Amino acid sequence: MSIPKHYEIRVPALNLLKAKGTLKLNEVVSDLGEHFELTEEELSEMYPSGNGHIFYDRVSWALSYLNMAELLDKPKRGHYTINETGIRLLKTPDKVNHYVDTKVNERETPSKSAKNKQLEVDINETSTSGTPSEKLFSSFEKIKNARKSEILNMILSKTPYEFENLVVKLLQKMGYGGEIKGSGLVTKASNDGGIDGIIKEDELGLGRIHIQAKRYDFKNGVGRDDIQRFAGALLGAPMSKGVFITTSYFSKGAIEYVDKLNSATIILIDGDQLADYIYKFSLGMQVEQTIEIKKLDTDFWDAMKDNE
Repeated sequence: MSIPKHYEIRVPALNLLKAKGTLKLNEVVSDLGEHFELTEEELSEMYPSGNGHIFYDRVSWALSYLNMAELLDKPKRGHYTINETGIRLLKTPDKVNHYVDTKVNERETPSKSAKNKQLEVDINETSTSGTPSEKLFSSFEKIKNARKSEILNMILSKTPYEFENLVVKLLQKMGYGGEIKGSGLVTKASNDGGIDGIIKEDELGLGRIHIQAKRYDFKNGVGRDDIQRFAGALLGAPMSKGVFITTSYFSKGAIEYVDKLNSATIILIDGDQLADYIYKFSLGMQVEQTIEIKKLDTDFWDAMKDNE
């Protein structure tokens, strides 16, 4: 048979993990290869670019989507196990794909702008009727959005301290603190005064950016009260500059409060923006593949004589 699509792999993957318990990715690939009766040639078939085996990549995507839909758990890196939700859903296997797609879409933060939502509509419209360039862009956006969901999911699996350390590293990666030695600091939890981290903008530390980091579940937003407490903590701080970062979203009241704030400058970064910055500045990310799109150099060709 031909190599199955990633969505065709989801139900067999759930059944496999239900039968065998926790498995490594390579074990899932091997067992599913037998399930689909793939030949050695099919198992070893690579993308035209030569970057990665097709079946391995599709299994990895299937597991990733199942994990994002909270049907699978990852007890440790590279290991997958089915949870109670996954077992219950397997009783109606024909509903699995719809459930997964719905859950993955729900993970988009409520704060996503109308512009981004319109972009999603445009991308979906071009998926079937667009030009090759539009389809390439569509694929890029889909992969990027999937990676951003994985980023947020990974952050939620780490401790609050690790998240605070992560956002300090991110701001440094974005250029804040420059080449100043020890420019980033995570404050001690017992005595942070509402400040989770600090970025020194100059050698003497006269200019500082104060950080508050909230590692919230996607459905739990940051409210006005949280921002007010952070603003209060900034009152005695030099320059009164702060960045409030969350893995979830900010309520309308929180955003309005910051817009009207005069005593301090506070920048809000929600989960979608956070994942976007981590992706953009390659914090904890690796380049998987580089594709060059070329066009004719008109100056070069116009310099040649035309055939009369």
